[in-house]
Amino acid sequence: MTDLTLPLNTGPLTQLVDMGGPVMVVLMALAVIGLVTFVYLMLLGALHAPRLSGRLKKTVMDLQSNPASVRPSEIRHQTGRWSRLNPLQHLVTNTIEAIQNGEDDRKIRETAARDAQHSLEPFEAPLKIIEVIAALAPLLGLLGTVLGMMEAFSAMAATEGRANATQLSGGIYEALTTTAAGLVVAIPFAALAAWIEFRLRRIHKTINSTLVSILHTVPEQALETGNAEYQSPESPFRAEATAEESDRYTYSRGQRFAHATG
Repeated sequence: MTDLTLPLNTGPLTQLVDMGGPVMVVLMALAVIGLVTFVYLMLLGALHAPRLSGRLKKTVMDLQSNPASVRPSEIRHQTGRWSRLNPLQHLVTNTIEAIQNGEDDRKIRETAARDAQHSLEPFEAPLKIIEVIAALAPLLGLLGTVLGMMEAFSAMAATEGRANATQLSGGIYEALTTTAAGLVVAIPFAALAAWIEFRLRRIHKTINSTLVSILHTVPEQALETGNAEYQSPESPFRAEATAEESDRYTYSRGQRFAHATG
């Protein structure tokens, strides 16, 4: 009876490990983790990313032209299941409702800033994972190169400098393979990280411009009652904001997911 079982050491994964050594295993694991993270991030973005839909845009325009005609309770009632997943939908309706209820201007801005940050926080960890993979992969490739060259020189030392090309080729081949594998893993993930960061900056600008449009709208009831305490803000944050608040609302490399109303 013929044995049809394939040998376990002929698979492509095993061949890659044989070519690159143990460092190749780590690079392959990083590639799988990065791919899973990217798929998760895309699904998260498709379902829960803040987006300015046509209905939201119309709501903001109606608020600017006739603030009294906008009813947050009616907007929530008419919102479909897909729109309920949009964090910007809740941010807009809650901010409009707070303005119409005559709440304190500073409290409205702080609440809007906090909710805007919360809407972007789910994207922080996946993006950080992809950035770490893009940074670690070349270093791991360099580590594999060093280990491979050490193996090659070890073979040469064992033969007292009389090692032939066959004895040296294994270590050198491992060194070149891990270097190439590290770059192959790092380049696409670095590009993906840059693209994701660009998309998040676009979302940040969308949230900021939407909130600015809402916060610059003076409700009619405030004008009719002559409420002197209400002031249409010149910006989402007043000039007397503390330095701590300003730092918290800054969208920078170290704080990429700062408040969208900063």
